[in-house]
Amino acid sequence: MRTRLLSWLAATAVLLGVTAVPAQAAPSLLPLTVTNNSGRADQVHLYVLGVYNGRLGHVNAAGAFTPWSGGGNPPVPAPDVSIAGPGQGGSRTLNIPINLAGGRLYMSFGEKLKFFLTPDGLVQPAPWNPSDPNRNILFDWSEFTYNNGGLWLNSSQVDMFSVPHAVEVTASTGQVKKTGELVGNGRNRIFDGLRNQGGDWGRLVHTRPDGTRVRALAPRLGIESGIFGGTYFDSYTQSAWNTYRTTDLTVVPYENEPGKKFIGRTDGGGVMHFTNTAGARVASFQQPSSRDIFGCDGRLAAPNNDIGAIARTLCAALHRSTLGFLHTQPTVNPAEFYTRAITDHYSKIIHANMVDGKAYGFAFDDVGHFESLVHDGNPRSARVVLTPF
Repeated sequence: MRTRLLSWLAATAVLLGVTAVPAQAAPSLLPLTVTNNSGRADQVHLYVLGVYNGRLGHVNAAGAFTPWSGGGNPPVPAPDVSIAGPGQGGSRTLNIPINLAGGRLYMSFGEKLKFFLTPDGLVQPAPWNPSDPNRNILFDWSEFTYNNGGLWLNSSQVDMFSVPHAVEVTASTGQVKKTGELVGNGRNRIFDGLRNQGGDWGRLVHTRPDGTRVRALAPRLGIESGIFGGTYFDSYTQSAWNTYRTTDLTVVPYENEPGKKFIGRTDGGGVMHFTNTAGARVASFQQPSSRDIFGCDGRLAAPNNDIGAIARTLCAALHRSTLGFLHTQPTVNPAEFYTRAITDHYSKIIHANMVDGKAYGFAFDDVGHFESLVHDGNPRSARVVLTPF
């Protein structure tokens, strides 16, 4: 799991100022059922990976954790730890041990995934690399953390979009929370939308030799792969930074502290400085590159403090093309998002094809609660549904 999403829990706790306190002890093993409504005849292979007691490892269907061992340089093939998934119309229940952090549930169709080990840990699939052996395998993953604070489970498009799936959690009260479900024909609509957008957007869609559209890469990885322009956001970012030479940008990043505000202004050298209400400078940001924006890192790196809270807000506003136009951030009206020619069309198109409008189109899509995530502090079960495509 990426560091940005691994830090989601800590960042959210800082931003919201909350601590989850379940009414009763969470189950030591949480049932997670995978239901296959994909409509495909391919064999499904499942993998449960994560960090337990500080060690990277894998979990079997019964919920037993085994740390990775061995490894070489160059990387050597990892043991086959796949779990047979359900056939079309069927379900398979796995068990997730409590205190498994940074978890991923991989699902692949037709072929098993290839993992590798180094002395330092696991090499996970990276199909944006043309030499990765998983490049033409149809697969995706959900991400989760399960501990005494409950279960956090999300679908994610931060790296790529491939296999449509919804995520659910059932509370001890019986309440079911669900997100991540595509509209009818949503997968094709996303691929077609990118193709029809023009420019480099269509190049993000990877089609394997048999004609199957396997995935769409996120623009950050498109830049790293050399298939998407590295200056895409530059003119918009320059304009936004220039706007705040003469106009105040007010950032109110803490939902539970509306009185805690930071005022941004761009100086003569092009650096945007933020001061608190007492006038003390707390953060400064040079104009970020397109890669920084798509990755929400680099000059927009977001530690878990006031600097990070401002960086997260800036990154979300740039993706949604509201910075420079709406001068109090974050904005939370989705009708105001993605309305300009230079915007994150990848995230825009994915959000537009979700039943509830929620997705993880970029790392800080949770700013304003637009992420495809379910959480319950006292869960009794979880579910991932592979939806039709």
